[in-house]
This record gives sequence, structure tokens and C-alpha cells, in this order.
Amino acid sequence: MLRQPNVAIIGCGYWGKNLVRNFHTLKSLAAVCDDNPETAESMSKQFHVPYLTFHEILLNKEIDGVVIAAPAIQHYTLAKKALLANKHVYVEKPLSLNLSHAKELCELARSKNLRLMVGHLLQYHPAFLKLKEIVQRGDLGRLQYIYSNRLNLGKIRREENILWSFAPHDISMILSLAGEMPTDVTAISATHLHKTVADITTTHLTFSSGLAAHIFVSWLHPFKEQKLIIVGEKGMAVFNDSNSWEEKLQLYPHKIEWVSGVPSPLKAEVEYIPIKPDEPLTLECQHFLDCIQTGETPRTDGEEGVRVLEVLYKAELSMQEPTTNVIPLQKDIFIHESAYVDQPVEIGIGTKIWHFSHILGQTKIGKNCVISQNVMIGPNVEIGDNCKIQNNVSLYKGVILEDGVFCGPSCVFTNVNTPRAEVERKDDFLETRIKKGATIGANSTIVCGNTIGAYALIGAGSVITKDVPDHALMVGVPARQIGWVSHSGEKLGNDLICPRENRQYKIDNNQLIEIQKVQKLHKAG
Repeated sequence: MLRQPNVAIIGCGYWGKNLVRNFHTLKSLAAVCDDNPETAESMSKQFHVPYLTFHEILLNKEIDGVVIAAPAIQHYTLAKKALLANKHVYVEKPLSLNLSHAKELCELARSKNLRLMVGHLLQYHPAFLKLKEIVQRGDLGRLQYIYSNRLNLGKIRREENILWSFAPHDISMILSLAGEMPTDVTAISATHLHKTVADITTTHLTFSSGLAAHIFVSWLHPFKEQKLIIVGEKGMAVFNDSNSWEEKLQLYPHKIEWVSGVPSPLKAEVEYIPIKPDEPLTLECQHFLDCIQTGETPRTDGEEGVRVLEVLYKAELSMQEPTTNVIPLQKDIFIHESAYVDQPVEIGIGTKIWHFSHILGQTKIGKNCVISQNVMIGPNVEIGDNCKIQNNVSLYKGVILEDGVFCGPSCVFTNVNTPRAEVERKDDFLETRIKKGATIGANSTIVCGNTIGAYALIGAGSVITKDVPDHALMVGVPARQIGWVSHSGEKLGNDLICPRENRQYKIDNNQLIEIQKVQKLHKAG
């Protein structure tokens, strides 16, 4: 039978006292350490363990691991010394305030075959673990967006801003659910109590899968709120940690159905998912002990901590960008407050940009366009007048939309034929042109380097692998032409007369031509 590991707690204050209590309950508490001798002595007497200096703990061969709950600025130094002394390390979030230091700690732990774990507590919460199981099982379908609120009045810090204090937990959960790193991170902040320390931040993340997420954190809020909401194509789920255990995890099997091209919500009754109550911190502490015993990699290991730090760093850099990068709102252009518009861009009058969309620099958007929810455009993309781009569409460099183009929900444009994650392909981008009035159906894929002809119609779910003639009706994988459509998008019968507008057409050299225009050409000749 393996010996129960012994650990020492470094820092017994605001949060450390909870760790002391839990490791004592798990019969693994060997010593305590704190810069304040009175605090250390109080913990020592209450839990019947010695209080030692940090140096004494490192020299004690009976102590297998250290648990660091000191201020974040000390995390790197304390963790490095502990690893060099061959101690397993559990460090409260964030792993470090310096990304390179965090990576150094991971490498050091790996080289010495020691467990390095980060205290991202909510990854051990029974409600979150159940939620993750529901997502991985596919009950919610493809995830569309996630948003979290972590709000309270205090605890206000000065050594770190609200982003670094509150948001790591939410970033950790979102990355765990997404299973990928975001391609773009942007954040905005507000400072009220101190001119250099943010009290409120909103962070927006976009992922290559089409998933979007945002995180709202504040320590200037009238009440406590800890809520994570996941929206999928088959349903929605809410993890509300402020609720009782019976109502912490809620499932809403709402759906959106498309009726005559219009999205229609189908609401369903809320379902409360049963969860076995347990203290997340106890589970987290036990997990650290188990990893020491078995050599298992912690669920929130150093590498996971680094990924969270990378997102924090990008968000911090985004907050520091000059506010001149934000496009001024004009009465003839609508940009939703959750959308991001980089500079420089050109946006025509009458255009509307909706929730969670991101327009990158050097992009040109014409007049009277509608950019729907969670759309990413750019950089260096050109869009004509009167275009409509539906939810969850990404238009990358190389894509050109002429006037009047319709992009259905979740249609996909590529810009490289032979992509590799580890091979730079920026010089291999191919142009994809969608000509005037064409329609791209929902969930269809347009392989780069091809041209979609004017007024062509690409059926839902089709894959375009070659050029498409004007007015062609394309369906299938790979797509094939099954007929012709009119200027208004109606399928033409054998008489080639549009049932909506009564326009008449003829086929000449495998091209659809309106007869009236042919007659005018003959008269002109």
C-alpha cells in the first residue's frame, strides 16, 4: 500500500487557510508556513502541525509536496525552489505572472519527473465535471458560444487586476470545454478605484471551430454571481454556482429551427441535472495527493496553466492597445457593443455588424450589408454592397464578395489547399471570388481558388471544388450542377421562365442568358 503523501502549505491567509483545513482533513498536512509568524502559529496550534520556514520545509525529506497560496508575484520563485528541492508543487492560480517563467516551471517539473499542478478550482467542481460530460457526449450538439460572469464586491487587489484575479477560472473552464486554443483574444477594461488597476474587464475569444466566448469579471458589483452559460445547436446549459446543489446545473433543450429561411426558437422546459454534492477544494486537494502517489498528470497541470496564461497575456495586451483602434460609431453604421472592429477598415453607410463579430484590419465592407452574429472577416477581405453574411461565418484573406452575395449560416471558406499546423502557408493563399448576387447555402464549403458565378446558388451542405457558372444550381459532395436558377434564385423548369419574375432565359454555349438581353444585342448588331 502506498504511503499517504505529506504536504506543507505556504501561505495561510485569505485562501491558504482553506487549503490547510482540507489537507488536514485528508490527513496529509505536515507543516505550515507564512510570512506572518502570528498566522503561522495560529494555524499550527489549530491543526496540530509544526510551523516551519520555507527553507526548513525544502530540507525536510518527509514532506513530499508544497502547496503555494502566497501572493501571485511570489509563485514563480517559490515553485522553482520547491521543484529544485524535488518537491511536487500545487500552486494557486495564476501559475506565474510571467509567461516565460511559467514555461520554465513546466520544463523543470518535466525534467525532474515531478507533479506541477495549478489551482484552477472549478475544473474539480462536480457540476462542471457533469457539464463537461454532457458536452463531450454531444447532448448540446456543436457548441456555438459560451459566456461567463464572475462578479462580486471585492476582494479588491493591488498586485493584480481583476482580469488576473478572477478570469483564470473562467478561461480554464472555457478552454477545457472548447478543446482548443482561441485564434483571437480581445479585451476591454475600466478603472475606477485606481487609475492603473482594472476593476472590470470583458474578454472576447474566437476559435477556429466557429465557437465564440466572452468573460465578464468585476469586483465592483452589488452581488455575487458566478455563472457559465453554454449554447449549442441542440440545447443550452447553465452552471450557476450561486444556486443550491439541486439547481446548480440546468439544461435547456431549446432549439432554433429554420422556417422559410427565418430562424424560429423552439423553447423547452428547464431540466435540473442531479449532482452529488461535494466540496470542489477537497476534490482538488485529493487529486494532487493521488497524482503524487500514482505519477498521474494532474487535470490542471503546468501546461494547462500556461495555456490559461497565454490567453491572459493576449487579453492584457489587447487592453493596452490605444483606444484609437476602436471605430467611432456613426448614426449611419450600426456596430453592436460586443463586436470588435480593428483599424484601419472601411465600412459603408447602412451596414450593420451584430453580436460577437470581429472585423480585422485592411477589410473593406460595402454599403447596406448585414454582418450577423459571430462572424469573423479579414484581414484584407473585400465585400461589396448589399451583402448578407449569416451567423458563424469566417471570411479569410483571399475571399472577395461582389455585390448582393448571401452567405448562409456556418458556410466555410478555405484559403489554403494543403494546410499544415506546423508549416507556414501565408504565401499560398488563393483567391476565392463570389460574383454578384450569388447564394452560398448553410454549412456548405467553398474550396479556395475557385470562382462562384453571378447569381449561382450553392445548395446547403455542398462542397465546391471547381469554378461554378453564372446562374448554376449546385448540390452534393463534391457539388455538381443539377440545373439553373434565375436572378431571384428560383429554380428554372424546362421552359426556362422564372416563376417569380417571369423573366425568360435561354441556354447558349452552356451559359444561361436572359432572352430580352439577347434580343437587344441582336438589334444593336
